[in-house]
Amino acid sequence: MTTMSPPTTAGVGFGRRPLTALSKAEYRQFRRNKTLVIMGTVFPVALPLITFFLTRNTSGTSAAEVATNGLEMFALMAFLFVQYYSVLSLITTRRGEGVLKRLRTGEASDWQIQAAPAVPSALLTVIGGGVVVGVIYGAGSPAPINAAALVIALVAGIIVFSLLGLATSAFTKNAEAAQITSMPVMILAFVGLTSIRDVLPDRMAGIVDWTPFAALSDLISLGASGKLATADEATAPTDFAGTFTEMGQPLATLGLWTVLTLAVIATSFRWDDRR
Repeated sequence: MTTMSPPTTAGVGFGRRPLTALSKAEYRQFRRNKTLVIMGTVFPVALPLITFFLTRNTSGTSAAEVATNGLEMFALMAFLFVQYYSVLSLITTRRGEGVLKRLRTGEASDWQIQAAPAVPSALLTVIGGGVVVGVIYGAGSPAPINAAALVIALVAGIIVFSLLGLATSAFTKNAEAAQITSMPVMILAFVGLTSIRDVLPDRMAGIVDWTPFAALSDLISLGASGKLATADEATAPTDFAGTFTEMGQPLATLGLWTVLTLAVIATSFRWDDRR
């Protein structure tokens, strides 16, 4: 995948808001890369909506389930290919070219330098999510049981997959190697899809439930249909209040992965390759 040149820091305006200045510089570089712009706008929006409209009249599939599947596909595309991979690629490229090390001599704190590359993709994810949700529910899908669960899934997905990108960069030598080092996280995300978990043996499915994308999938399903993603078809949807009770394990899973990735970043993140 195509990588981008390091942002220019001269004249960025470090001072009161270094994160804002860094984020603007990252956005300008992101916007100039047509490949990442297309990946961040067309694929996460077009593929889920195409799938939604192709399956909405499928017999035996409820309207709420079709909406949930469309939202889940958007989440997979946005969190994995927009959020995770772009952060991994950008941070690795910046480190290899010595940009991260130079930025540490300025006013920006370490966490601001690490967070800035996630901002452009996060904005695209939020905008894309708004478009997909608007089209799906504007097309007549049943209203979500708990819209708050969908918002939580969006915010949590951006945070967790950005942190996974930072953590993976600690074991990635260069941008080309990111295509290899990203594979474990990508495989883990695909395994968390509802369609995959449904065919796994019960014991293995129970383990997969504790992976980050499986947790996000459950939050999306609870918000859209009122039940967990892998619940039986005969399971009755819960009400708005009941969804908060069911959110316990998905939220605990995301909290666990957040702590784990922060620990890896704190102990293994590298600022310079030139030793």
